[in-house]
Amino acid sequence: MSLPGMDIEAVARFLADRGVTVRGELTAEQISGGRSNLTFRVSDGTSAWVLRRPPVAGLTPSAHDMGREYTVTEALRPTAVPVAGTVAIDREGAVLGAPCTVVDFVPGLVVRDQDDLAALTDAQVLAVVNSLVDVLVALHAVDFRAVGLESFGRPEGYVSRQVRLWARQWEQVKTRELPDAARLAAALADFAPPAEAAIVHGDFRVDNTILDADRPEIVRAVVDWEMSTLGDPLTDLALMCVYRDPVFDLVLGTTAAWTSDRLPSTDALAQRYAVTSGRDLGAWDHYLALANFKLAVIAEGIAYRARQGADSGSGALAAADATPELMAAGLRLLRHSPRSTDTVTATNHS
Repeated sequence: MSLPGMDIEAVARFLADRGVTVRGELTAEQISGGRSNLTFRVSDGTSAWVLRRPPVAGLTPSAHDMGREYTVTEALRPTAVPVAGTVAIDREGAVLGAPCTVVDFVPGLVVRDQDDLAALTDAQVLAVVNSLVDVLVALHAVDFRAVGLESFGRPEGYVSRQVRLWARQWEQVKTRELPDAARLAAALADFAPPAEAAIVHGDFRVDNTILDADRPEIVRAVVDWEMSTLGDPLTDLALMCVYRDPVFDLVLGTTAAWTSDRLPSTDALAQRYAVTSGRDLGAWDHYLALANFKLAVIAEGIAYRARQGADSGSGALAAADATPELMAAGLRLLRHSPRSTDTVTATNHS
């Protein structure tokens, strides 16, 4: 069966050229889940790898950066952050017509939807979420200079650049005019908290990790690093919390595990992070508003790619239904909270 974006014979030649031992005929299957980069499991019957590449149409600039994903994963291998082993990268797109990366296949449990979550007890669910927050804290604690990532991003002015970046991406992927989008971008335009430099994942939640099949509280690997950079760690935390909103189901096209009411509240997530990391949640409502804006643009981008004919999965057009709700939620956060850089208590807005 032909897989859009995959040429298995070209991949076989690519691996051989990179010195990877391929013991038999390669096969590929697309791994379900995710609406960003295409992800394939490639196997020779003995060994297995994961290949990732951008979508075949409707690219959102900076949201499908394969070189970035490979660089950060390689740098994090000696740290406490669990990642898959790096194997090879095609930065120019000579193999598949777009850049791609190959990493080791990490066996384990991927919890994407609430059916997957049903296999876990309540105690396991709590342990998994606590472990995820702890891994996020560990990521933000990595000395990025010590692992060679000092030029991986520009943390100074990161938040204000994020507002401008997502505003530009909205203009590129919007499928209709939404006044709330311009209002939210304008309301966030002067949000410039003091710079703090950390490696940020940019898309952190349970289905972007691989858990141990027997002990799911152990995170075997964090995956999907294409939006990582150096920036403000609270943007990672805020986006993880906004993902808890049930409207996120429309974005993923499934009843997402991360939106389940079996998980701790966003209050609990933010509180555990704050206590474990020692960070104050300053201007928390503004961080949450920015996270809503980002997710709204991502949702619109999914629908845009579907309209362009990309294989974005079933229900991709419905992702756009989440966009106005997320834009409105971001505006409500800013209207109901005075601008402050003082420490605030995280409140549940999901």
